[in-house]
Amino acid sequence: MKIIFLRRCISALLLAALPAAADVLTPLDLREVKVGGEIGRRIAITVTNNLLKLDADHDFLRPFSEEPRKGEYIGLGKTLDATVRLAAYTGDPRVDVLRKHFVAEIIKAQEADGYIGTLPPAKRIKTLWDVHEMGYIILALLADQEYFGDAEALAAARKAADYLVKNWSVLPPNWGVGAEVAPHVAFTGIERTLLALHRATGERSYLDFVTRMRALPEWDLGIVVGRRAGIEGHVYAYLTRCLAQLELQRLQPAEGLLRPARRAHAFMTRHDGMLITGSCGQCEIWTGDQDARGDVGETCALAYQLRVFDSLLRLDADARLGDLMERVIFNALFASQSSDGRRLRYFAPLEGERTYWKTDTYCCPCNFRRIIAELPTFVFYRAADGVTVNLYTPAQATLKLNEKLPVRLTQETDYPNSGRVRIGVEPAQPATFALRLRIPAWAVNASVTVNGQGVGGALQPGTFFELKREWKTGDVVTLELPMPWRLVQGRQRQAGRVAVMRGPQVFCLDPAQNPALAKLDGTALGYIALNPASLAAPVPSTAVRPDGLGCRIQAWKPGFGLGKKADYELTLTEFPDPAGKATYFRLRDFDGAVDDELLTGASKKKEN
Repeated sequence: MKIIFLRRCISALLLAALPAAADVLTPLDLREVKVGGEIGRRIAITVTNNLLKLDADHDFLRPFSEEPRKGEYIGLGKTLDATVRLAAYTGDPRVDVLRKHFVAEIIKAQEADGYIGTLPPAKRIKTLWDVHEMGYIILALLADQEYFGDAEALAAARKAADYLVKNWSVLPPNWGVGAEVAPHVAFTGIERTLLALHRATGERSYLDFVTRMRALPEWDLGIVVGRRAGIEGHVYAYLTRCLAQLELQRLQPAEGLLRPARRAHAFMTRHDGMLITGSCGQCEIWTGDQDARGDVGETCALAYQLRVFDSLLRLDADARLGDLMERVIFNALFASQSSDGRRLRYFAPLEGERTYWKTDTYCCPCNFRRIIAELPTFVFYRAADGVTVNLYTPAQATLKLNEKLPVRLTQETDYPNSGRVRIGVEPAQPATFALRLRIPAWAVNASVTVNGQGVGGALQPGTFFELKREWKTGDVVTLELPMPWRLVQGRQRQAGRVAVMRGPQVFCLDPAQNPALAKLDGTALGYIALNPASLAAPVPSTAVRPDGLGCRIQAWKPGFGLGKKADYELTLTEFPDPAGKATYFRLRDFDGAVDDELLTGASKKKEN
């Protein structure tokens, strides 16, 4: 015990001596961006058809004030966090009313000692998920103070955090040893919460709690594959702690703080840990066998994949991280929500039936609302010498490159329907700065023009292309990203089959769109053999979104027939199709199949 204590003290002293690490890229504030297209539609339907349809009092607030306390896990803090951010982003008065109601009732439910939760006194802190619930409530109250200047919310957050820090000693030294859930899983999110409180208040005690009591600098768990005792390989919990380490790295740099996040990134992109849709894990746990059935791609994990990719992107400016982000968003994340926005999923398998979560509470529905509220911050980033465009979607941003130079950027595009993106650049006065555009790794032969004139320099897929010049109001950049169909080879359990992709999107087979196949399950559908020669231009499809696309392709029945005439004329739909049941298919000849560009060309960052 003395050795561990000394190691922690030495770590804290070393961290304190290092300067803060600077990001290469900085995200814009939610209030500086407005987003349209499918990303904007998903934000809008999450507000109108989900958030504003919740029974806030009965489902979310009641368990925190009723007696006797039942110890339910609700996810109240996560939904409050989403409400705060969506109120700030949309300016919708209905969302702001809900925000104020949530905050007022949470503060009213807070006890004199600072506790906010659903447990009776004897069971607090040491009961599973109590710290998890309380930590996210504190984080949400901090968001309310950040976006709306709510001093009462900040005071309540500090009071609750002080309660946790003061009473942490109720945990026995061996708490969690041999238990069903390991401590870092049980306390998911608490380190990031206390770091946020430290940044908001400057109080050293919160930072000390993270570095000493929670020993965050020392955490260096490898990738644990499979659901074992302690569920240490829990993807969501692992990535949450990685994100906390990346945030601590910005305060007090240490090479070791980067290692687990780099390791997770490498496992996903170089060791079969990520599925074709961008999701990872089965039954919430790291897996590397590419099994696509059942409890695949937990929504909480998707949310934290995006946050970790964003955090690494800000540190490294590696465009492939942006490719990963759009892969996750347009496929796995949007598949976590019904097309009308009302229902949400815990998992979205690639093969077989997809089901919706039974309630509006719990972790995945609440984390989905949070990450949807954060999507606008992933579109544009500031750099020291200009602006970087990461995601392509109709959008407007007004930002200051410095105190004297406001710049307005406007994206006009129907992406991902096509790869044409028009970006209007409007500085307040003529100025020289860099505009960087992400060239996706799949975008071979991309091209850029400025005011109709071609620009010099090769556009290397998987990098940011830089345009540095004097910009003036009226300048227009046009990016053309070719989007041919790709038949992407499967790996591990999907070996010998392919997934159909175009741009960032994966397409799936929905038997409802193809009545001849209505009686086949996901496994049988995966034995169908596609005819690549029959691929043509995309066709309209409203299975997922009003202006969505489908893929028309001929196919043969399962078996070994070699007939030239196809048995089926299929329409594949975008992966978020709620009735999609199969994603991988056979080919007679694999000469035209390709590797997944995000896996074969992964960045060679350190992973250990």
